Amino acid sequence: MIVDELKNLKSYVALNPLFKDVVDFLESNNIEAFETGKHEIKGSDLFVNIEQVKGKNLDEAVLEYHRRMVDIQIPFDAEETYGYSPVSVLPEVEFNVESDIAKTPGVKCQTFVTVKPGQFVVFFPQDGHAPCIAEKDFRKAIFKVKA
Repeated sequence: MIVDELKNLKSYVALNPLFKDVVDFLESNNIEAFETGKHEIKGSDLFVNIEQVKGKNLDEAVLEYHRRMVDIQIPFDAEETYGYSPVSVLPEVEFNVESDIAKTPGVKCQTFVTVKPGQFVVFFPQDGHAPCIAEKDFRKAIFKVKA
C-alpha cells in the first residue's frame, strides 16, 4: 500500500509500467469532470472508474482484495478512510475470478488510513482494503491497473 500526494505519483512509475500511463492521463485530463462510469485508457489493462460513493461507517465497510489488478484510488471532494489488512492474514473466501474480487465481510481491519482530496492510495494484490469509509457521499476515481 502507498499513500501520497498526487503531485508525487510520478515517483512510483518504476513499480509498474502502466503507472506512467496513469500519470500521463491525469496530466492531460480533468478527471474530476468525467462522468460517472468506466473509461478505458488501455483496454482491460488500464481503465478508470469514476464513482459516486455512499459513505460508510466502520461497521459497514468490507475488506476486499484483487489478484489481477492494482487499485489507484483518488477521492475528489471528501476525505476517505480505508481499512487495511494484508491478504496473507485474511480468511479463505470465495474469489470471483471474472470480477477479480474477494470480499471478507465481518473481518476487522488491522489498521486505517485517511486519504484527502489531492492525495491517492495504491492497493496491490497483497493489500486487503475496506474502501468508502466517510461521513458523507462523495466522488472518486479508481484506476484499475494490470498487476
